[in-house]
Amino acid sequence: MAGWTAGSGPFRSAGASVGGWLPRLRHPAQFVVAGFAAAVLIGTVVLLLPVSRSATSGASVVDALFTATSAVCVTGLITVDTPTYWSGFGQVVILLLIQVGGFGITALATLLGLLVSRKVGLRNRLNAAAEAKSLGLSDVRRVLLGVARTSLLFEAAGAVVVAVRLAAAYDEPVGRALWLGIFHAVSAFNNAGFALYGDNLIGFATDPFISVALCVLVIAGGLGFPVLFELRREGRTPRAWSLHTKIVMSMSALLLSLGTLMFLVLEWTNPRTLGPMSVAGKAVAGFFQGVQPRTAGFNSISTGDLNEATLLGTDVLMFIGGGPAGTAGGIKVTTFAVLLFVIITEVRGDQSVTAFGRRIPREAQRQALSVALLAVALVVGSTAVLLLLTPFTLDQVLFEVVSAFSTVGLSTGITADVGTAGQLLLTALMFLGRLGPITLASALALRSRPRLYDLPQERPIIG
Repeated sequence: MAGWTAGSGPFRSAGASVGGWLPRLRHPAQFVVAGFAAAVLIGTVVLLLPVSRSATSGASVVDALFTATSAVCVTGLITVDTPTYWSGFGQVVILLLIQVGGFGITALATLLGLLVSRKVGLRNRLNAAAEAKSLGLSDVRRVLLGVARTSLLFEAAGAVVVAVRLAAAYDEPVGRALWLGIFHAVSAFNNAGFALYGDNLIGFATDPFISVALCVLVIAGGLGFPVLFELRREGRTPRAWSLHTKIVMSMSALLLSLGTLMFLVLEWTNPRTLGPMSVAGKAVAGFFQGVQPRTAGFNSISTGDLNEATLLGTDVLMFIGGGPAGTAGGIKVTTFAVLLFVIITEVRGDQSVTAFGRRIPREAQRQALSVALLAVALVVGSTAVLLLLTPFTLDQVLFEVVSAFSTVGLSTGITADVGTAGQLLLTALMFLGRLGPITLASALALRSRPRLYDLPQERPIIG
């Protein structure tokens, strides 16, 4: 933790050790960005090796970079077919990148989330912890070990269920079934959406065992580790839950229900999706597809065959995403909820923004507004650029951009055809979306500039 003090410790020496030509890492967020960039770079180099390809020649630089970024940022968008393009070694590399990307960001996000929950500003809390040792290494170790244990527990349980089902019902050899179970369980819990089938999971659209098992992993990973930890302690006493857990649980339940209902209603008679299925099959597939916009990215029906209304509704669900300090992307359900509470407060004419009997501080309101507006600006701008670069329609391009920014991985099937420039744009969106506009902006700032005075107040006309 001492290395997180601005301008000192490992961050200072890291810049000085190479002759001072590298920028010094003065802020914890800079370390996050640098760490993710390094992971993407290493993953790209390994995937460029001929041994990572199923063919004799190595992968292209763009395909390797795109796949590595998608794996580290636990997105799931692909430019090449994962089971056929990459060798067994390459698939293992992708699995490791997913695990590193998911565990790394969630471990750090959990620590930062726990620090913020103590009512102290993020940067001040980190600096105070380093100087006063208010958060000892034992606490850091305990949280990280908790994240690791929780991840492995969910992934192992999911892998067993999927492997047993594949071996028993689909005649997969035990070794192959176990590998498929492990890969898809890790991909699901980390909300990555990578699959080892050419059609993703369309072959299991009506299989309740595999579909429900993977959905449980997706939902658990998307809740966030602070919520999982609190549910383990106070699962039977909802009244004792923190405001954060109440918001995440209530909003997640609402959005999951709305997502499932949306798919069932809009696609019930679509002959290219749910139409030919039985009622039970529609229920399984509808629930599975309703869960995936939580930023998982699996699909059990063809996304390109969805109605335009379904695509738009999925855009909204993907943009909102899952819970903070988890493996989900998007602007997060807490950000959406805070903005919703602000609107409700204004409509009612109340003075303070409240939720579940608690007052939400103005700092949280400003942060939510900043995250949402920056995300909207990034999505709109990227959509406009991609429309200029490709011949695809607005609904296809918007879906692809939102999926990349929200690290979902769902696609209407245009990822491989947007060209090199378009794929590089999507690569940048995945990176930005995983780290978050606010995190990236604070990482690029060399130092904060606190204002020692305040300006006169004047109210503009709104609306």
